[in-house]
Amino acid sequence: MTRIALPHHYTGKVRDLYEVDHDRMLIVASDRISVFDVVLDDLIPDKGRVLTGLSTFWFDRTADFVPNHLISSDPTDLPETAGPEVAGRAMLCRATRPVRLECIGRGYLFGSAWSEYADSGTVYGRRMPAGMRQAERLPEPIFTATTKAEAGHDLPLTDADAAELVGAERFEQIRELTLRVYRLGAEHAESCGILLADTKLEFGSVDDELLVIDEMLTPDSSRYWPVEDYRVGSSPPSFDKQYVRDHYSTTDWNQTAPAPRLPVSVIDGTRARYVEAYELITGQSFDEWYRPDE
Repeated sequence: MTRIALPHHYTGKVRDLYEVDHDRMLIVASDRISVFDVVLDDLIPDKGRVLTGLSTFWFDRTADFVPNHLISSDPTDLPETAGPEVAGRAMLCRATRPVRLECIGRGYLFGSAWSEYADSGTVYGRRMPAGMRQAERLPEPIFTATTKAEAGHDLPLTDADAAELVGAERFEQIRELTLRVYRLGAEHAESCGILLADTKLEFGSVDDELLVIDEMLTPDSSRYWPVEDYRVGSSPPSFDKQYVRDHYSTTDWNQTAPAPRLPVSVIDGTRARYVEAYELITGQSFDEWYRPDE
């Protein structure tokens, strides 16, 4: 990708942010992938386009009841200085003040929630029913929060800790919106043959308006499982970078940078999973999503 002729604001693990003017940002999703908080040298072709396409799909679908920061991802609406190469992977967005929480809606007992439950019978300090198994559907979806660390790992927060961090009223807004997005996403995904185990949202504010920012219900921010392969008590296959994590689990890598290079088969398999998630969820061919001019 050629250099974008806009002031560079921030580089994250996956996204690069550029300043368009005082109240608008250009967010460009790269093909970078990170596992265990390490950004790999290898890229996953088209990953950034999948993330942008799915975020656009969900931002549009939820805009009536959950405000978001998206202005447009149509290449004709982007600044000319962005260049044609960002087509399909860039969103023109409102600039916001980020809320320093990672907000997760969970419908299944998995990941860090399962690890805590197996150890203490709780999830983020919340007592759960006894006798539950890995990947089991929760009695009802729950909200959990973590810190949003500038570096290293995010740390789990109880509801009381999170409310103290952002304020009780803001916390209730965030919790309600996160669960609304999770429920809508889970209902739609299941109609497509996919289970939405959990999803992470980030929020920002403009004046006093709360907006969802960054991405929504993508394979990077969500755990999607094929219905046909789901089994309680197991670790179901997923449409995300779990394929890469599983590969590294067979090696002696110590999970610190630099990571060993990925085999081509793992790169291709990961791309295929991201693209399949896009097509199943949107009901559209990925080939129809915006592509750079050739």
